[in-house]
Amino acid sequence: MLANLAVYLPILVIVVGIFAASVRILREYERGVVFTLGRFTSVKGPGLILLLPYVQQMVRVDQRTLVLDVPTQDVISRDNVSVKVNAVIYFRVVQADKAVIQVENFQQATSELAQTTLRSVLGKHDLDEMLSERDKLNNDIQDILDAQTDAWGIKVSNVEIKHVDLDESMIRVIARQAEAERERRAKVISAEGEEQAAQKLFEAAEILSARPEAMQLRYLNTLAAIGTHGSTTIVFPFPMEFGEMLSALRATTTAGAGAGSPEAAPPTGRTSS
Repeated sequence: MLANLAVYLPILVIVVGIFAASVRILREYERGVVFTLGRFTSVKGPGLILLLPYVQQMVRVDQRTLVLDVPTQDVISRDNVSVKVNAVIYFRVVQADKAVIQVENFQQATSELAQTTLRSVLGKHDLDEMLSERDKLNNDIQDILDAQTDAWGIKVSNVEIKHVDLDESMIRVIARQAEAERERRAKVISAEGEEQAAQKLFEAAEILSARPEAMQLRYLNTLAAIGTHGSTTIVFPFPMEFGEMLSALRATTTAGAGAGSPEAAPPTGRTSS
C-alpha cells in the first residue's frame, strides 16, 4: 500500500501541477490571444481556458473602452495664429488578434497617431473655426483616426477637443472684435427699428388723412390718455379749421395792404427861363 502510494503520489503531483499551469480564467471583458509554438492559433474567452503548458502561450487583451488624454499640442492655424490644443480620445479593441499581432503597443501607437492627426487637422482651419465648429473638427479627427487604426483592430468611438488656449494679446484682440461685432449688430437693429417705425407712421398718416374727423378723434384719445394718471395739466385742443381760417385771413390782409398803398409820385422837373 505504501509502495503504491509512493509511486502514484509523484505522478499525481505532476498531473495537478500541469492542470494548474494550463488553466486560465478570463473575465467578461477580456479575450485571450493563443499562440501555439509561437504561431497564432485562436482567440479565446471569456470564461475557463485550458492551455498546453510550455507549448501554448496566451496574451490577455482588455476590450473595454479606454480613455486616452492627448498631451497639449502647439498648433499654428491657417490664419497664422499660434494656439495650444489638447483633446481626449475614447477607443476600444474590437479584434484582439490584430491588436496583438499588427502593432507592438496599440495604446502608445494610438496616442502618437492622435497627436500628429490633431496637429494636422487643426492646422488646416482658421481660429474662428476652432472656436465655433468643434463638433465638425471632432468628427474629422475621429474619421481619420478610425480609418488608420482599423488595421490594428481598434475602433475610435469619440474624439473631443478639450481646451484651445490663446495668448493674452490674442484674447484682447478677439474681445475687441466681439465688441465691435456687437456694436454693429446693435446699430443695424436700431436702424431696422427706425425703418419699421417710419413705415408704420407713414401708413397711419395715410389712414388718418382720409377722414379729417379721424385726426380730431385721435386728439381726443391722446387727451384721455394724458388725464388718466391724476395729472393736473389741462390741455385744450387747437382746432385745425381755426388754424386754416387764420392762415386765409392773414393772406387776405397781406393782399389788401399791397393793393391800397399809394403809388410813388412821378418826379417833377423845373424849367429855367
